[in-house]
Amino acid sequence: MKTSITLPSPAKLNLFLHIVGRRPDGYHELQTLFQFLDYGDDLTFTLTPDQPGVRLTESLPGVAEEDNLIIRAANALIDQARHPLPGVTISIDKRLPMGGGLGGGSSNAATTLVGLNHLWELNLSADALADIGLGLGADVPVFVRGHAAFGEGVGEQLTPANPPEDWFVVLKPDCSINTGKIFSEEGLTRDTPRIKIAPAFEGDASRYRNDCEDVVRKLYPEVKESLDWLTQFGPARLTGTGACIFGRFPTESAARIIWESKPSGITGFVARGVNISPLHEKLTELN
Repeated sequence: MKTSITLPSPAKLNLFLHIVGRRPDGYHELQTLFQFLDYGDDLTFTLTPDQPGVRLTESLPGVAEEDNLIIRAANALIDQARHPLPGVTISIDKRLPMGGGLGGGSSNAATTLVGLNHLWELNLSADALADIGLGLGADVPVFVRGHAAFGEGVGEQLTPANPPEDWFVVLKPDCSINTGKIFSEEGLTRDTPRIKIAPAFEGDASRYRNDCEDVVRKLYPEVKESLDWLTQFGPARLTGTGACIFGRFPTESAARIIWESKPSGITGFVARGVNISPLHEKLTELN
């Protein structure tokens, strides 16, 4: 049994996000296209046989330990085990902004499930891990499965997809968005017609949008200003409920030229879209 492993926890983009209905339980029915980025956090898992339980080397600011998806994911695996497991200490090199719509918490949970399944030699299937992940959050299964995907339901019904692996400028306006507030807004579009096949951004990309964007623009002027600026250089879009926005470019050099000209006070990064998760690429190398 290995004793330590470091694995990536990548960001995702919602290349589009359509809200196609609302369920009786209050959740929204979505159609979306997930793609990973070759940028994200890193998690290191170190087994501690003489010290049982799950520990983080540092807590995340503003996140209580009982709410931390990393801890919850690790404990969910312990609950699945048929025998006692060695303890584990988990450290995180955090690069992704919290609350940005990039799936950072969900990705951290998925990397924990996949990484500890490997390190603890539990041999749980991807289906089993995705089921556990769904109990932690609707976006966790796509990170567990590790392939770009067309998502339906609350985002958990996944069909593998292969959108172009373009380059992205990702900007994080200086605001924090309340997802619950966005989904409860009366003006939110909730009746976008369903599309029948998973698009891969071929043809007219203007048919696809983020249905949360108009509401977010209205409530968060920082997002509106960033979107208006980035739209000068091509289509720009909100990911998830934001606050991060992105523009897509055919080459790294084109993306970096725009990045270098961004307004002061806005953080972000340049990254490439990838259809196979960096987490799974790393695990393939280790195996």
